[in-house]
Amino acid sequence: MHPMLNIAVRAARSAGNVIARACGQLDMVQKLQKGTNDFVTNVDKEAEQAIVQVLKKSFPTHGIVGEEHGDYGNSDSEFQWIIDPLDGTTNFIKGIPHFAVSIALKHQGKLDQAVIFDPLRGELFTASRGRGAQLNGTRIRVTNLPDMGGTILATGFPFKNKTHIPAHAAMVTSLLADAADIRRTGSAALDLAYVAAGRFDGFFEIGLKPWDIAAGELIVREAGGLVSDFTGGSNQMRSGNIVAASPKVLAGMLKGIRPHLTEALSR
Repeated sequence: MHPMLNIAVRAARSAGNVIARACGQLDMVQKLQKGTNDFVTNVDKEAEQAIVQVLKKSFPTHGIVGEEHGDYGNSDSEFQWIIDPLDGTTNFIKGIPHFAVSIALKHQGKLDQAVIFDPLRGELFTASRGRGAQLNGTRIRVTNLPDMGGTILATGFPFKNKTHIPAHAAMVTSLLADAADIRRTGSAALDLAYVAAGRFDGFFEIGLKPWDIAAGELIVREAGGLVSDFTGGSNQMRSGNIVAASPKVLAGMLKGIRPHLTEALSR
């Protein structure tokens, strides 16, 4: 395992321990609302601090951007960590056992290392640029389907910006004409990891943040998949609008998505 990936795994497991302990006492979890339908808990913050502590100890000069605290300094470093300590906070709050820790490293602006860790199932998805993707140390690959027929897709509703609901609903209707079914699980990080592992055949969502996308994007790419924005370009990290799948399925998904793009979703 790449030395920096090894440290990222250690950090993810440290955060996972914080989250797993809290699962047994959800009535003690402190919940705050950050924005419309957007929640944060003391567990999110404690898990983020656990990650930062491990990363700073090993890489004191690296930059770190976290979902809860933001920029931890040294934004000029060629190494930038992007962390989501608890992707799927609403699931966690409700006791739905589907959430994950997501950690990615960019080196000179390129995604280089990635970890997505499901602390309840003990599933560790990892990738290093140019070295493939793994689940608990075993190589994973995206599915190799010739078209959209029989595909199981995943998505997330635009619950933070409901002005996009009509466009999203139209996309779902269009894609369901060819796909077998669509799932909505509540964790974009795990959705992307599941695409990489062949559990889902494709994933799309509107309005994500870099910490939702970064680790999953590299894992999908290293598993042989493609990741794009809704126009087929590479602006997903900025726009937050993402499509991920094997090459042929991604082409089919974009064909179903493009006719329903508003001006805001075409950027």
